[in-house]
Amino acid sequence: MSDAADCEKGARPGKGHAAFHAPFNPWLIAVVATMATFMEVLDTSIANVSLPHIAGNLGASINDSTWVLTSYLVANAIVLPASAWLSSVIGRRNYYMLSVALFTISSLLCGLAPNLEALVGFRLLQGLAGGGLQPLTQAILVDTFPPKMRGMGMAAFGLTVVVAPVIGPTLGGWITDNYEWRWVFLINIPVGVAALWLSSRYITDPPFLKRRTGNDRWGGDFLGLGLVAVGLASMQMMLDLGEREEWFASNLIRTCAALTVICLVGGVYRAFVHRKPMIDFRVLRDRNLALSCVYMAIFGGVLYGTTALLPLMMQQLLGYTAQLSGLVLSPGGMVIAVLMPLVGWSVGKIDARWMILFGIVMVALSLEWMAGFSLDVDFATLVYARMLQGFGLAFIFVPINTIAYATVDADSRNAASSLISIARNIGGSIGIGYTSTMVARLAQTFRTHLTEHVGDTEPAARAALAAIEQQLRTVDADPVRNELLARAMLSDSVDRQATMLAYLDQFAFLGAAFLILVPVVLLMRRARTDHPAELAIE
Repeated sequence: MSDAADCEKGARPGKGHAAFHAPFNPWLIAVVATMATFMEVLDTSIANVSLPHIAGNLGASINDSTWVLTSYLVANAIVLPASAWLSSVIGRRNYYMLSVALFTISSLLCGLAPNLEALVGFRLLQGLAGGGLQPLTQAILVDTFPPKMRGMGMAAFGLTVVVAPVIGPTLGGWITDNYEWRWVFLINIPVGVAALWLSSRYITDPPFLKRRTGNDRWGGDFLGLGLVAVGLASMQMMLDLGEREEWFASNLIRTCAALTVICLVGGVYRAFVHRKPMIDFRVLRDRNLALSCVYMAIFGGVLYGTTALLPLMMQQLLGYTAQLSGLVLSPGGMVIAVLMPLVGWSVGKIDARWMILFGIVMVALSLEWMAGFSLDVDFATLVYARMLQGFGLAFIFVPINTIAYATVDADSRNAASSLISIARNIGGSIGIGYTSTMVARLAQTFRTHLTEHVGDTEPAARAALAAIEQQLRTVDADPVRNELLARAMLSDSVDRQATMLAYLDQFAFLGAAFLILVPVVLLMRRARTDHPAELAIE
């Protein structure tokens, strides 16, 4: 009996993979598959620094312009659960090409949007079109690279989903400052066209990838899929808009929270009891995959949380421009880009679990370093701390994805990649929402504590006021005006110190949260890639 027939009857995943050889060089396929995905991930952060320009150009408020970001992330959350099912219905290659085509068209529409309402609508379409590209690309690379080279495939994928959101703000700031905000979206078009043409020539579906056929191929648990999609979209809206809407004081946030709980619980329940579930949560019975999803959720929270906090801290407290703050992040991205191929090569030779543990320690150290910053921190220190974090992240992403797929059946890889992407996105949204909320709240708390020590009865406060007034007398002889201005300057200094303490508190929290991953890694089983026919597990 042939290997293909064995695969159809449920042979081990490694045997099916051993029988499949990509018709083109795996590295060529990796470049083709990641082109459009890189742009899709880039679009999650590239427009962040352009919001003031978008609002001014389209005659909208800054608060209203945040829907440009929220609509995209919500649409991503909606389509991710359906990506595995769509791949099985129309074929993974066909779905990938459809996603690229629609993403390119919607990017053009975003760049031509005449008003904010149209831009938000086109961003929603863009998110729906591109939301499935991450799990699709990951599944393509897992199937394209043989087991001994799978770490290299995951390195290529890691460069896409880790580096893109890091350089997004820098690139977006440079484009906005030197050209126009519309080019933030229009740059997707040539890349999308090239990716569509190349994918039509070089991407194929492996023979063991099961595709639904027959009249009932479109059947399934649409209610369960809809519940999960609505639950994830509601969660995304709650996390994105919570701080602005004062959380549960808002009817909108309370409604989103209720929908999140009800829909996700109902959707997961139906996925386990329905005869033809469209989201296969049963693959989480694989211990390595389930633990990897937990890991990726925390990983996403730390990665996106720090990527969001650092630029805000630099612009709000240190006086950095958007472009300069982006330059602080870029060297960390370059470290990841340089190290990931080396890590991918090493995965087949070193126990991936030890590499992950090393990466966890490095990231935790970098966050503790950040927790010791002050308002006098210089540019070089910021860059070195971010580079240390990038050094640790490079030793995490590739090994964890290699372990995640080690024991997953070949025909379940689409479902596995979808769940991993969902976990990473949920973690990232929670990380950004939680840390930004805590910074705002802790700043008020710290200000209250600091204010207790700057009253008129405190000798240090009186001395500081006297020193400021002495400096002001050199430009203005009015003592009353000088006293009022000195008090205002002292109050501003307290505000800045309190806000800085809030940022440092969150860096320390993220570092401690990352250490929680140590026991998660220790519970994983070792993945071996030294057998040509199948993946052995210890």
